[in-house]
Amino acid sequence: MSIINVKNLSHGFGARVIFEDVSFRLLQGEHVGLIGANGEGKSTFMNIITGKLMPDKGEVEWSKRFRAGYLDQHTVLEKGKSVREVLRDAYKYLFELEAEMNEIFDKMATATEDELEAQLIEVGDIQHILDHNDFYIIDTKINEVARGLGVMDIGMDNDVSELSGGQRTKILLSKLLLEKPEILLLDEPTNFLDEVHIEWLKRYLLEYENAFILISHDIPFLNSVINLVYHMENGGLNRYVGDYYNFEKLHEAKKKQVEAAYKKQQQEISNLKDFVQRNKARISTRNMAMSRQKKLDKMEKIELIKEKPKPIFNFKKARTSGKELFETKDLIIGYDEPLSSKLNIAMERGQKIAIKGANGIGKTTLLRSILGEIKSLNGKIELGQFLHIGYFEQEFKGDGDNTCIEEIWSEFPSMTQYEVRSALARCGLTTMHIESKVRVLSGGEQAKVRLCKLINRESNFLVLDEPTNHLDIDAKKELKRALKAYTGSILMISHESEFYNEIATDIWDANEWTTKIV
Repeated sequence: MSIINVKNLSHGFGARVIFEDVSFRLLQGEHVGLIGANGEGKSTFMNIITGKLMPDKGEVEWSKRFRAGYLDQHTVLEKGKSVREVLRDAYKYLFELEAEMNEIFDKMATATEDELEAQLIEVGDIQHILDHNDFYIIDTKINEVARGLGVMDIGMDNDVSELSGGQRTKILLSKLLLEKPEILLLDEPTNFLDEVHIEWLKRYLLEYENAFILISHDIPFLNSVINLVYHMENGGLNRYVGDYYNFEKLHEAKKKQVEAAYKKQQQEISNLKDFVQRNKARISTRNMAMSRQKKLDKMEKIELIKEKPKPIFNFKKARTSGKELFETKDLIIGYDEPLSSKLNIAMERGQKIAIKGANGIGKTTLLRSILGEIKSLNGKIELGQFLHIGYFEQEFKGDGDNTCIEEIWSEFPSMTQYEVRSALARCGLTTMHIESKVRVLSGGEQAKVRLCKLINRESNFLVLDEPTNHLDIDAKKELKRALKAYTGSILMISHESEFYNEIATDIWDANEWTTKIV
């Protein structure tokens, strides 16, 4: 059964075409991976099918009585509500159905025989929905999902307005899963989850009986839960049956077929043009030349798929640092309350350390404390000599009103415009991106702008907070290569073990020293 039909969809921003005559159909039970490079329009597509954005052309048709659940990380959580109250809101529509069913029961007392028959059918439909959506075991289901995604440990009675970004995302995701919609729309759901909870979500989606569309650049996670791929490229949307690795094989084979057909056609075009040129002036061969020209005019030209610029990240190395980068003595980090026990840790030149652990336990707080951006609650931090630190924060800061060129120029005023454009292009951004305001870029494109700043500043100590969030597959591969080749030291927070395992010389587990389990 078809849940959603998208017909002849076209959309763009100014001169930038995002979709051109795209059609899409989702069937009940399909588990779709929506993939494509940064800026291809994956999040825009989600916004269009959920009605948050009107397309320039085309139609979006939903089947009746089908509910869509969209993980939107910009959702505002109401101040004063507890975590448990927000999660119970997932069943709001079921409470409304129960009230509707009770009203029907009241009407049955005075109903005619025909009315009673219709009312019994309607009550049966509502009862089926209530049973199917776990209405009579609500608290059990809330506890099950909350435990699985680590929400239970945040504190079910805490005010949701006081939580961190990662904790907030966990609650929104938990609420969405509890709503059990006929179709789940998930846009990078693992960005703020740690490894344990990613594994739980993986198991949940594997057993999910309804349909979902998943955007993710975490390939092992994506590959383990999908059975269908829709690939966005150059304004088009192509369907591939199977997992991501099967898509890669088929896409590469298709690409080679197109290239072979293109070469063959180009040779034929060349031969036809040559024949026309040599024979059009001669009376005896003019008709044959005209025939060849008609064939040329009618020929449907094969076009090669435009390759997206692939990023190249090469970090500029500053002079060698001292042997000791930093050392902490009885350090306790936190804000109003401690987030750690006494920390006595140190880092030496040449180490590449990955910090893993659950969200909300102080990983980012530790980095910011070491960098001196926030005061520690107790103890001290001693920094080494000759440090040239490059810091990559988890999210873009600022209003985003600068263009990409202005954003880089503000950091490197001595650069020429040509040098700024070249630097951004090397990070995988096109001319259209480079001239756009930062706020209109996708999360991955914004991350590339910030990486552009990082790689063009000399450093010997990189401090990276979730550097892979939002980055597409090519950018992650290149960043991994660059960090492996980097001869300086690295202190990095990451939830992607596949990314950091080949880079790190040491792994610190923040769960071992935190005072807060999340």
